[in-house]
Amino acid sequence: MQTVAINAQARPELGKKATKSYRNQGLIPCVMYGNGKAIHFTTTLNEVKGTIYTPDFKIVEVSLDGEIHKCILKEVQYHPTKDNILHIDFLQLIEGNPVKLEVPLRFFGNSPGLKAGGKLVQSIRRIKIKTLPANIVDELKLDISGLELGQSIRVRDIKVDENIEILIPGGTPVALIEIPRALRAAAAAAAAATTKKGKK
Repeated sequence: MQTVAINAQARPELGKKATKSYRNQGLIPCVMYGNGKAIHFTTTLNEVKGTIYTPDFKIVEVSLDGEIHKCILKEVQYHPTKDNILHIDFLQLIEGNPVKLEVPLRFFGNSPGLKAGGKLVQSIRRIKIKTLPANIVDELKLDISGLELGQSIRVRDIKVDENIEILIPGGTPVALIEIPRALRAAAAAAAAATTKKGKK
């Protein structure tokens, strides 16, 4: 499991005026929910960029006032016209309390369709799951070794531990071995030639 550490400072003042002041200092206002309470703090872009700008899932360890809080990233709010971060929400991990999170979906195996010149088109890159903190995984894997040209694979084909619940309908497609235009054209031409030959 990948873990990233974030240094944070307590945010005693709340409200729009205080929030604007923090942002003017180059700080990002944050809140961590969990255990029936909200913990407000600030951090910097340099501290969180390894958590936000990555396709990987990571457990976040927030260091605040001498304590380490394990949590996950829940939501990042951006400025509507700029790329700067306005606010970040975290969810604290508490043993025994199930959490909902999204983890990357990765593929393995050698697909006959890919060997034949097909292209893997992934329609879902992250899968929403529900599990206890002790059973969190940083990715789900899906075997595509049986996929031929034109075939798809669905959420129901993902194998997970019994302690993990997938929160996406099983019939949802996640990937397809697309037949390239050149292969379709060649197949059509071959079919036309066979038909023409059969008529002679």
